[in-house]
Amino acid sequence: MSAKNKDGENSTGEVIWVSGPVVKARGMRHFRMLELVFAGKDRLVGELIELDGDVGTIQIYEDTSGMRPGEPVKGTGNPLSVELGPGLIGRTFDGIQRPLERLREQTGDFIRRGTQVPRLDREQRWDFEPRLEENTDVAGGEILGVVQETPMVEHRILVPPGTRGRLTSIAAAGSYTVEDAIATVTHEKGETTLHMYHNWEVRRPRPVRERLRTAAPLVTGQRVIDVFFPLVKGGVAAIPGGFGTGKTVIQHNLAKWCDAHIIIYIGCGERGNEMTDVLNEFPELRDPRSGNSLMDRTILIANTSNMPVAAREASIYTGVTLAEYFRDMGYHVAVMADSTSRWAEALREISGRLEEMPAEEGFPAYLASQLAEFYERGGHVRSLCNNEGSVSIIGSVSPPGGDFSEPVTQHTKRFVRAFWALDKELASARFFPAINPQTSYSEYVDAVLPWWQDETGEAVGRYLEQARAILRAYQKLQQIVRLIGEDALPDEQKMTLLSARLIREGFLQQSAFDPVDMFAFPLKQARMLRAILRFCDMGRVLVKKGVPVYRVRELSSFGSLMRMKASIENEKTEEILKLQGQVEEEMHRLAREAQISEEELGTEIRSQETGGKEEGGEAEKGLEERADQMMEEHTKADLYQEAKQHDIKGRSSMTKEELAESLAREREEDREKS
Repeated sequence: MSAKNKDGENSTGEVIWVSGPVVKARGMRHFRMLELVFAGKDRLVGELIELDGDVGTIQIYEDTSGMRPGEPVKGTGNPLSVELGPGLIGRTFDGIQRPLERLREQTGDFIRRGTQVPRLDREQRWDFEPRLEENTDVAGGEILGVVQETPMVEHRILVPPGTRGRLTSIAAAGSYTVEDAIATVTHEKGETTLHMYHNWEVRRPRPVRERLRTAAPLVTGQRVIDVFFPLVKGGVAAIPGGFGTGKTVIQHNLAKWCDAHIIIYIGCGERGNEMTDVLNEFPELRDPRSGNSLMDRTILIANTSNMPVAAREASIYTGVTLAEYFRDMGYHVAVMADSTSRWAEALREISGRLEEMPAEEGFPAYLASQLAEFYERGGHVRSLCNNEGSVSIIGSVSPPGGDFSEPVTQHTKRFVRAFWALDKELASARFFPAINPQTSYSEYVDAVLPWWQDETGEAVGRYLEQARAILRAYQKLQQIVRLIGEDALPDEQKMTLLSARLIREGFLQQSAFDPVDMFAFPLKQARMLRAILRFCDMGRVLVKKGVPVYRVRELSSFGSLMRMKASIENEKTEEILKLQGQVEEEMHRLAREAQISEEELGTEIRSQETGGKEEGGEAEKGLEERADQMMEEHTKADLYQEAKQHDIKGRSSMTKEELAESLAREREEDREKS
């Protein structure tokens, strides 16, 4: 606690220096680090972040315009904390957990400085049902009772961590406010009265019994994420991308459709209209599993770009602390932080005001440790009451100009295990989600494959290897297509491009507005990929045997595969099996027309299916060698044409190859000199 004066009140300091959100005050010797204070005559909320003898440095979470030296600083004796109890779900808070609805009622559309309201509604009554009996030994984290907060969330009232003793009384089932006493715990130091809420400081992780490994994916309904770059429950992921690549839209979709029990959406420094979209859409949208409103499981932390910069720094800690609270109840929680780049800018602003030595691009030297501190609070755990829960963290990163080499992106890559890199070209082509399959990665793939096998009965691991091999070959061939055009390619490579198009547009691309395609169940995803790969495998065999690629492209099943993501509903996956049967029937008809025997066709297809990774790797290697060869040939021809246009002395007797090689050597020498 901070020191008391002769009247028993907390001591006060005096403002001596003001620079934006940073204030210095003297008379702070008896205050504690990270203590919550009220600064100035308007009692602005701040946090003590530095002590140097009698002078303290305070980070103010409100606008300091008009504050002058000589104004008082009052200590509270407590760290910056949040209130944890019924009344959190469906609410919108600012970065320090002030409910924006209550602030609007008191001050209007613009928040008046120094306005304080209770974090949780003190008047609303909740129907409490006890789960423990009197004279029971209790410890922190145990469930005292439950409150049905929303149709989707049973709020479990927890004994605050650190409390231990004998439960000497507990309230009977009935209606209570969060401030009513519901239990008494007797221990060596006396008695502790428990309420339906308790406080917890935002910068201290809540304790757990143990951390667990998990193999269950966080199902998002987005095929490129669930199959290609999955995230497990309790995992951490980053979504980096330049302006307009769709970071916010992807996070909105994940918040809408992922199978977490609780969603905490942190708008950290983003534009106000993006939070407005959430507020307008979520109450109207229905959860695909329960049919209830999405706001019945959502908490919003709104700290938009027009709010005080310093409060951004606290907002992500506020959000992740709320997530840990629901995790301790046994829920799986997903935290969306949009965006950590704006949060890092707040760190840079405060660091500059403190006149600290800057690191790369002006960010503080401790940026990496701050990011690590945030992301390490994700995880799958066994709570103190032996419930399993998780916090999955998905943070977007907004590198200026889409430059992934900037510090926030690079440091973030060190601490996340799923990296969903957004591509400006894909976004410009209206390809959603614009996740680049070549630059993105997930380290959770191997962990979730057994879950896919158990859940769908499909060999998703093998499908994934085949699809990746095709996409890698497509990426390599794109270099040739840009040089000489697709028409100059042999049919086998045209078939590779056709297969890649089917995977990209028929599987990876989704519509966020189509009522069928906006969300896909795991079984539908697995069967879609199987049907597409069946078409690719059989088509490749036929083209290899001499069937023109245009005949394969003209099959009616090709168009049906491209449309099935929006034409086949999640509950009707048997129609995908019928479509696969149609693919096989049309391919066999083509084989008969080309006089390819059924036995020969079947042998070739089986060899492709059982070839596994090695065959995919060999095929890819062959394509790469062919691509390199064609590029080399094209470069030589290009050089020869250039040489012909210049009458170079002493070279008239050279052959075509000698002339091109001579000119190439000159180019290389010029590059070395430059």
